[in-house]
Amino acid sequence: MPLFRRKSADLVEDQVSEVETSEVVTTATRGHTPSKRELGVPTPKRPSTQRRPGGAAPVSKTPLTKQEAKEQRRLARQRESERFRREGGPRDRGPERQLVRNIIDSRRTVGSFFLGGAFVVLIGASVPDTRVQAIANILWLALALAVIADSFLISRRIKKLVRERFPKTTERMGSLYFYGISRSLSFRRMRVPLPAIGVGDKF
Repeated sequence: MPLFRRKSADLVEDQVSEVETSEVVTTATRGHTPSKRELGVPTPKRPSTQRRPGGAAPVSKTPLTKQEAKEQRRLARQRESERFRREGGPRDRGPERQLVRNIIDSRRTVGSFFLGGAFVVLIGASVPDTRVQAIANILWLALALAVIADSFLISRRIKKLVRERFPKTTERMGSLYFYGISRSLSFRRMRVPLPAIGVGDKF
């Protein structure tokens, strides 16, 4: 009797397995793919922490304090000032202007001593002595004539070199003259952009 019971149980299990197999085959033939849940495979869980593209960890934006924001603004102004000293502004763009700067920076100009001489003249004119005032007036006249003569020579050199190196330039010569003369009237260390060559250098 136990032998017959085991066989009947085996027959029941075989029938159940055949029914399940036929259902899977029938479902597969209908174009349905069984899910992992139907097959008894556990679905992996996604990590709860979301990451930024590229795998980088999220960056927390901490609001800056008033002192930190002030320091950042100061550093930004300093960087902008240094960049302006090196590169200049829109009026300094172009190869013709670079050439004019090299013409001025490669020589010593009378205009670079003009401000110092004008300060001496101002002091001499304020002295209550007619002889000192007369000397100051003569010095002022000499400075003015020297600056005019030097500006004339600078303009001639600018015209010659610009015509030679940039024969098809669209820059107005009068604008280049004014640009060169105004640069020659300032101290070398105060020129913007900073001189790219030394006195006497070839360019």
